[in-house]
Amino acid sequence: MVKQTIQIFARVKPPVRKHQQGIYSIDEDEKLIPSLEIILPRDLADGFVNNKRESYKFKFQRIFDQDAKQETIFENIAKPVAGSVLEGYNGTIFAYGQTGSGKTFTITGGAERYSDRGIIPRTLSYIFEQLQKDSSKMYTTHISYLEIYNECGYDLLDPRHEASSLEDLPKVTILEDPDQNIHLKNLTLHQATTEEEALNLLFLGDTNRMIAETPMNQASTRSHCIFTIHLSSKEPGSATVRHAKLHLVDLAGSERVAKTGVGGHLLTEAKYINLSLHYLEQVIIALSEKHRSHIPYRNSMMTSVLRDSLGGNCMTTMIATLSLEKRNLDESISTCRFAQRVALIKNEAVLNEEIDPRLMIKRLQKEIQELKDELAMVTAEQRTEALTEAELLQLEKLITSFLEDQDPESRLEVGADMRKVHHCFHHLKKLLNDKKIFGNNTVSNTVSSESKDRDCQEPLKEEEYRKLRDILKQRDNEINILVNMLKKEKKKAQEALHLAGMDRREFRHSQSPPFPPGNPEEGQRMRLSSAPSQAQDFSILGNRSSLLHKKTGMREEMSLGRQEAFEIFKRDHADSVTIDDNKQILKQRFSEAKALGESINEARSKIGHLKEEITQRHIQQVALGISENMAVPLMPDQQEEKLRSQLEEEKRRYKTMFTRLKALKVEIEHLQLLMDKAKVKLQKEFEVWWAEEATNLQVNSPAVNSLDHTKPFLQTSDSQHEQSQLFSNKRFGKQLNFQEVSSHALCPQE
Repeated sequence: MVKQTIQIFARVKPPVRKHQQGIYSIDEDEKLIPSLEIILPRDLADGFVNNKRESYKFKFQRIFDQDAKQETIFENIAKPVAGSVLEGYNGTIFAYGQTGSGKTFTITGGAERYSDRGIIPRTLSYIFEQLQKDSSKMYTTHISYLEIYNECGYDLLDPRHEASSLEDLPKVTILEDPDQNIHLKNLTLHQATTEEEALNLLFLGDTNRMIAETPMNQASTRSHCIFTIHLSSKEPGSATVRHAKLHLVDLAGSERVAKTGVGGHLLTEAKYINLSLHYLEQVIIALSEKHRSHIPYRNSMMTSVLRDSLGGNCMTTMIATLSLEKRNLDESISTCRFAQRVALIKNEAVLNEEIDPRLMIKRLQKEIQELKDELAMVTAEQRTEALTEAELLQLEKLITSFLEDQDPESRLEVGADMRKVHHCFHHLKKLLNDKKIFGNNTVSNTVSSESKDRDCQEPLKEEEYRKLRDILKQRDNEINILVNMLKKEKKKAQEALHLAGMDRREFRHSQSPPFPPGNPEEGQRMRLSSAPSQAQDFSILGNRSSLLHKKTGMREEMSLGRQEAFEIFKRDHADSVTIDDNKQILKQRFSEAKALGESINEARSKIGHLKEEITQRHIQQVALGISENMAVPLMPDQQEEKLRSQLEEEKRRYKTMFTRLKALKVEIEHLQLLMDKAKVKLQKEFEVWWAEEATNLQVNSPAVNSLDHTKPFLQTSDSQHEQSQLFSNKRFGKQLNFQEVSSHALCPQE
């Protein structure tokens, strides 16, 4: 058993340029505990008599300033906790602070650079690296990812998360056994055998998280998330199994609604976030007070799930994220006060060992067999698992005679064997059911089945009509959106052509006369002949969206209109630069890995060649000693020493390159995950934009809802034909207008 208080650390977020930085100082004396001092300047608006406190001092295990790297955070905070989990103790790391103070960046990491990986991906890499090194035990790793949104739990690894809305997903509920252990229903555990599988699960869960833009943070997480690593270990031949779990918690940030001014759906989310954090603070206060009989764990779902982490069987660490800007000093002081209360809580971590259930089952089976043998010795008859055919026939005869006997005092005597008693009851039940089924009227069943068939045919027709009408509305919306986009593109192209024509005329007036001297008709003919080629270039410009579609390889289930809209949306998106940069970095890493692989193969062949030369050298020396009757020298000669030194050098080189190749592999996998994440984000934002455009068109266009329900199929085909004709005229009219404008701008007016 390990008794210790919750470890607290502080991390200061770098300031934003627009906001004024607050005044603070960090005292890291080796002999004393590090402390953070926050200074509040005296506000002249409060008057000359101002008794407010100007300095606040808080103590932490360690304080990380603005320039602290992610690797430093992991080495000092997460690595010791992960090591204790590998030994069999439970562990928890959670980040607490106001919204926008860097909690998600610390726990999960950034999505742009490989060096910005947070505690979760680095902990996964460290754990799987240690599991590969330790071959004395058999390990099993499982992953779960829980989201608590508006006091409702959801499984972020549920495969139905993408296709279903949040209301249709099954909610995670809390169950409690008699020993007050918490069990989560509808939360799945996924086995991860490699680091890559675990990172893929993390990426899937992060994609399904609830994120919204607030005045304090552009991408604010609106829910509490708990990423749990379940680890089981067992030594070969041992009967004990060690179980440990590591909670990595990213709490949603608290915010003052009066300061942020949010409303609507964001206000509802802020209420639930602040309420759950208030219940967490109540639990912390109750645990820090002595002689407190009741701890309000059940007030919220988050405190119920983290019961062991707060004053229980766990080694817990807290990271207080601080945004020490002048406007956020009050919230930072509140976070530090919360951390000081957390530091008073004592946990008792116990090594989680239990007997292997499979060995327990074998032991119980052996005990059952021994009891059966003792019973057979007492009754002097050997009982099998099932009754024989002769015994079954005899029982059925006894039942038949018992039912046919008219004597009310007759009895069915089968002895004290419970197997025979159960069989008699089952046989009587079967006879009773057969009699009921035989007495049912079959004619009424056929009549009811015919009426059901007639009733089902009419809803099928209505449902088919409804589906066709929805498909028609969807196609109309797509055509209207694309027509609007084509109008915008046409307007941009006409403005560009007009500016180009004006510049070209000014240049010709300044450089040369409108016609060559002596032959004006020839110059007129040359300009007219150049007009079609210019128009062809502009028509190529008009088909840019279709060429982009061929390059990117859009998903086949998208219609042609949505593919073109997606390409234009992706071209103007802010994340396109980040995706291109990651592609270039990934290409460089692939080429570097390929070169390293070739060098490793070359070094391996060279090592084998050197070993073969050393072996041949030994054989030559032995043969020379046998032929000349001389003893083989014990010390190697200079040539062999040279070969051995070359061999050692090649081995060192091979080991260095192999280590670098493994690091490159991890970086390449992480970059691929980042690119996939950016693509999923881009696709989601396009779907939101597309839905908004379709809604606006439905509101603005009264023709969409003017379908006549009496003649649905005729009007559907007519309207679809007219709108498709309009769309084709608009689309191909774009190129014709380009040609007319270009020829008109290039030819001199009469």
